[in-house]
Amino acid sequence: MSLPKPGSDATLTDWLAYLEALHPVAIELGLDRVRAVASKMGLRLDGVNIIVGGTNGKGSTCAMLEAILLAAGYKVGMYTSPHLIDFNERIRVNGELATDAQIIEQLAAIEAGRGPVSLTYFEYTTLAALLMFQKHTVDVAVLEVGLGGRLDAVNIIDADCAIVTSVDMDHMQLLGDTREQIGWEKAHIFRPGRPAICADPVPPQSLVDHARDIEADLWRFGKDFNYSGDRLQWAYGGRSRRRAGLGYPSLRGANQLLNASAALAALEALEDRLVVPQQAVRLGLSQAALPGRLQILPGLPTIVLDVAHNPHAAAALGQNLDAMAHSNATHAVVGMLGDKDVAGVVSRLATRVDHWYCASLGGPRGLSGEKLADIVRQATAAGAAEPAPELPAVGPVVAGAKVRARVLARPSAAAQRKEPGSISTFENPVQAFTEARKRATDNDRILVFGSFATVGPVLQELSHKAD
Repeated sequence: MSLPKPGSDATLTDWLAYLEALHPVAIELGLDRVRAVASKMGLRLDGVNIIVGGTNGKGSTCAMLEAILLAAGYKVGMYTSPHLIDFNERIRVNGELATDAQIIEQLAAIEAGRGPVSLTYFEYTTLAALLMFQKHTVDVAVLEVGLGGRLDAVNIIDADCAIVTSVDMDHMQLLGDTREQIGWEKAHIFRPGRPAICADPVPPQSLVDHARDIEADLWRFGKDFNYSGDRLQWAYGGRSRRRAGLGYPSLRGANQLLNASAALAALEALEDRLVVPQQAVRLGLSQAALPGRLQILPGLPTIVLDVAHNPHAAAALGQNLDAMAHSNATHAVVGMLGDKDVAGVVSRLATRVDHWYCASLGGPRGLSGEKLADIVRQATAAGAAEPAPELPAVGPVVAGAKVRARVLARPSAAAQRKEPGSISTFENPVQAFTEARKRATDNDRILVFGSFATVGPVLQELSHKAD
């Protein structure tokens, strides 16, 4: 159902509702429409453009790049997706969220200038971010790919440096059902003759071949850049630059040194255009923030928020949980979209959870709590063995720094007692989280995961209560 064009007094909420109803389908990959409108509107970014793609780790890598470049004194525009609570989170200039008025100004300009071309929600909002960066003449634009790479709207921008953080199974109905197919799609953010950073320790051959075929300057983890570390600090080593004596990133997780190394490789590859002193690297790594990614809230019981929604991310989440302090029981609040590998995600965490709180997610892609509970029952009944191999070791194990390349799964309390954990269903994530808070003791742990649409409402609820 189409909505009337927003008027001069329309709010950002009105505009976003209009955009959601504007295009016949929610996701329609392709660059022709968005490129035509961008050309018509004279879109041009004259600064340094860094595009970040990959299955997991994109947001963390973008956050670290932004923080380091801001510390180095550059005017930085950052575009990411999706958002947790407010749409404004997607667009930042100089570390500040775009205001409603700034976003509406760009949306109105696109609506006036697009003519008969129909754009998807993501294409429309991507153009809004890019036009805003053009208006503010940013020195550096850090742009996160939304889905895939080859046909993602962000790819209308020619990257001065492109990063692929990881390649794994997600969005298979659109990108292909093998790592080789998915890697090929993601590799298309690379550009001929320009730096192409790959942080995946074992990249698909299709990605390597595409970089070679277009004569991109491919930087591979373990070959062109790496990291090393000890209990107190870590070091980056690239082709010609070494950065030693670095403090560990403020972002938690076993893969954050890998993401940080990719960011530093990109900066090394661009050092003829971007001067980034060592102090800016140290300051940026210590200040980077990204809500909802292994976010641990203060107080008791321990509350862990993570948007992990594919098996690769869930495996990393499981290892990170194992590295945390012991808890008596783990209560998992989970809600997922139906087009994800739900069984694959749940199975990676099945041995680590004692009580499941399965929440329904709304919208055409949302999975009901009842269907999710059925999948959880099957996964937990399958037994204690984790079906996927551990994440590959990437570089040295860093003791005492929350970075462990290989960690054995720690069985949940229920698994140790050989008892089935409880499984219950709820209408939404907030209702599920409220029940988990009631049942959990101070010695327990509450995990909220499965989707931005699961973590976001819980984080918003907690923010409201804190206010």
